[in-house]
Amino acid sequence: MKKLENCKWNEAWVSHMGCIKGCLDFLGLPISNAWLYGGTGHAFVINLHEQVCPSGPTAWKTEKIFELGTNLGYKFDGVFATKQQENFAEMQKRAWEHVQYAIDQGKPCYGWELEIPEFYVVFGYDNASADTGGYYFSGPGCDEGKGPKPWQELGDTGIGILEMYSVWPGEAADDATTVKQALSFALDFAASPNEWTFEGYKSGLAGYDTWINALKNGQASDMGMRFNTGVWLECRKHAAGFLKEANARLAGRAKEQIDEAMLHYTAVAENLGKVAQLYPWSFEASDEDMLPVNAKSEAAVKALQAARDAEAAGLQALEKIVAAL
Repeated sequence: MKKLENCKWNEAWVSHMGCIKGCLDFLGLPISNAWLYGGTGHAFVINLHEQVCPSGPTAWKTEKIFELGTNLGYKFDGVFATKQQENFAEMQKRAWEHVQYAIDQGKPCYGWELEIPEFYVVFGYDNASADTGGYYFSGPGCDEGKGPKPWQELGDTGIGILEMYSVWPGEAADDATTVKQALSFALDFAASPNEWTFEGYKSGLAGYDTWINALKNGQASDMGMRFNTGVWLECRKHAAGFLKEANARLAGRAKEQIDEAMLHYTAVAENLGKVAQLYPWSFEASDEDMLPVNAKSEAAVKALQAARDAEAAGLQALEKIVAAL
């Protein structure tokens, strides 16, 4: 067995960001959560299914996250495949060999659905022979570690997606470039849902409308409501934090515009926090149960409408920042 000591995910609602942060911490790269979420654009993403399915936070096209991440001072390498590919078994083996190589070089990895449909840090491997062995991993439900998971099982699930990446130190872009490109993506994601989302999902202000309408009509999944709220609240908290850090890093550039945006995204987070108080996470919740229309759901709708209004103003402020930079 080969293992990277003290390598594990950073507990987060967004497991993708939590895994990247865990890898960055292991590599000793001093990147804050706010700078990570904001610099990759994830802090400003919102993606809602028509029934507020718990898949919303992960069921979108995430390629830009990898591209923007390189601005922060790290880089990726890895393997992506789908179960439908004719060479899927070969891709599973390629992912397995990739992990062994990276970990032998002292570089952490992370991948999709080593257990539940979330991301997990891969900190070790057990390779008894060429045809046997498995991954050791840390993530949702197994913070301190679990394994080995046979490498032939990776991606062989109902979802059928194989993702495995290694994380390496890289060269950071200047802060103005990082901020401008991240916010440009945020605006694009909000305005161009067909480019980044799948059928049945909505982004940006349309995402809020979808969320609100599902609650109003008694068509919001119980588990999905609680999970989406936790995820998007975490993101918007880090959006405000990213803007605050941007102010410090840019030393006065676009300060007025950044202050305005920070005010709006703080308001978004405050209102999503109210929704989280109404629908806190519960392991008893089911994604098959729909929330009833009642006083609680009506209060949540009111808070979501306020969050939407603040987000609309926030997006306008982001446009001003991009123009100023």
